Amino acid sequence: MSQSTVSCLPPKMSKAKKVLDEARETGECELDLVEKGLVSFEELPGLFNMSNITRLTLSHNKISLINPGIANLLNLEILNLSNNQLRELPVSLSSMPKLRILNVCINRLDNLPRGFGAFPVLEVLDLSYNNLNEQVLPGNFFGMETLRALYLGDNDFEYLPKEVGQLKNLQILGLRDNDLLELPREVGDLARLRELHIQNNRLQVLPPEVAQLDLLSNKSVMKMEENPWVNPIAEQYLLGISHVIEYLKTDTYKIIYNRHMQGGRSGPPPPKADKSKKASRVRA
Repeated sequence: MSQSTVSCLPPKMSKAKKVLDEARETGECELDLVEKGLVSFEELPGLFNMSNITRLTLSHNKISLINPGIANLLNLEILNLSNNQLRELPVSLSSMPKLRILNVCINRLDNLPRGFGAFPVLEVLDLSYNNLNEQVLPGNFFGMETLRALYLGDNDFEYLPKEVGQLKNLQILGLRDNDLLELPREVGDLARLRELHIQNNRLQVLPPEVAQLDLLSNKSVMKMEENPWVNPIAEQYLLGISHVIEYLKTDTYKIIYNRHMQGGRSGPPPPKADKSKKASRVRA
């Protein structure tokens, strides 16, 4: 009788529970629950009482909702929920006092909760491959002064709010594979930026202020391919990124940029990419 009962337990339940039980017994502070077939946090009984946990990895599951009780994990520093089916995030998430790294890439997010930018010590935020745009960013989104890396690639941004310039400690900004038509001049205020990824957008010009950034050193990265650049930028890009940066400093380019921004664009904006078959669009 007991044997048949045990055999009827879903494998995903027993695997996840086994990980939790072992962690409780050993005092392990890092939980690895990758690919356990999890659908909800209800399959992880007692998790939110494990206040010693510092790292929680739940990637490659089928979780669609994060229980607000996750905020009880007061010592959690790293939370990885990449490659799930999340449609929203709880407000409580941004109140976690020690959370440094939050990865929710490859999900189905089309909004962010009010006050999302209240994270006290967040350093790395990965929101790439979702359905986000500039209209759904909460008012305090760019108030995360501790942020060092922000990944917004593979979303639906057409514009980046000028408030991005407030992220004074930002070193990496990932914006690839969006619908960006322009970058704000305030990007030039990101004095510590060492990586800028803007490939595969709809950009035709760059603000001259980009030339103020240190994007040419050995440890720096600037990716800008697959954009419909105006001819002068396209020609310099063929020669190398350094040529683009130097060209942005010229008076000739500043005239071209100002004309472009004042409505002198030639024709309609470049078309958007077709994202209808993107995995984040699929409805379960």
